[in-house]
Amino acid sequence: MKPTVLFIVGPTASGKTDAAVEAALRLNGEVISADAIQIYRELNVGSAKPTKEEMRGVAHHLLGFLDYRDGSYNAARFAKDASRLIREISARGRLPVVAGGTGLYVNSLLYPLDFTAAPPDPRLREALEREEDASPGSLHKRLTGVDPASAARLHPNDRKRVIRALEVYETTGRTLTSHGGDFLNERREEIPFYPVIVRLEPDRAVLYERIGRRVDAMLENGLEEEVMRLWRGCGGQAPLSLQGIGYRQFICYFEGEATRSEAVLLIKRDTRRYAKRQVAWFKREQRARGFDPGAYPDRAALYDGIVEYFIEEAAKYGRDDQE
Repeated sequence: MKPTVLFIVGPTASGKTDAAVEAALRLNGEVISADAIQIYRELNVGSAKPTKEEMRGVAHHLLGFLDYRDGSYNAARFAKDASRLIREISARGRLPVVAGGTGLYVNSLLYPLDFTAAPPDPRLREALEREEDASPGSLHKRLTGVDPASAARLHPNDRKRVIRALEVYETTGRTLTSHGGDFLNERREEIPFYPVIVRLEPDRAVLYERIGRRVDAMLENGLEEEVMRLWRGCGGQAPLSLQGIGYRQFICYFEGEATRSEAVLLIKRDTRRYAKRQVAWFKREQRARGFDPGAYPDRAALYDGIVEYFIEEAAKYGRDDQE
């Protein structure tokens, strides 16, 4: 029988980490992180990577295993790594709990993506790199014209992924979206597990307040110092990992393009905008059940609801993962 997998998804600061840990504790599970920034060893404060105390003894996977200067990791590698972990965790008689807010990572498991249809084209990539160097932002603008769905989820500064999306289009004549990059499965392949998907969806005002408090806490915990150390460690040439929110804004401050107060305001603004995109992304997943934490009297009641929902759904697949 195929294993059952619990997914806990949602926007940043919605409480995914705590919910995943609690679910894993109650359901004999292990957590697989689906976060494209938390994969890096040195990015701790700015990625809101869970601490040992926050993990509460629950095994976590795909956290902090890659050097931040390594820009080779992608959704295809995540799909391979996470799929292997799902098999291994299930074989141990435990529940895989996939938790995170990187939509393409989550998608790579829920929808088989055709990663092999467009092999890398070094010459095309070099040409696109030169074009972007000559006119920053031009590639994202072009992507918006041919694949608006991919352009909407990619930041204009995410050069690597913008180039990959254009490469797929140029080499196959089809967009990344049509290959499965946006909740599509044109190959009609069946995934090798039963998904139970929980979507955390706090009230927007509450979410934005949580984002503001989280950024303030990051600042108190040394975000600025972390970014400075990493930026200096790569010789002032920011790799892909340092293009994430919280990192690129402080780098702009270090390079004299913004004041410190402006950088902080931009971090909060850009985090809110990212959260809004995450909400829209995950709402398109029709199999997900939404949970508004504000509808419960406390966190314990929320976690009760999530666990009860999982047990009900898992039972439909012929497996009660509570036992």
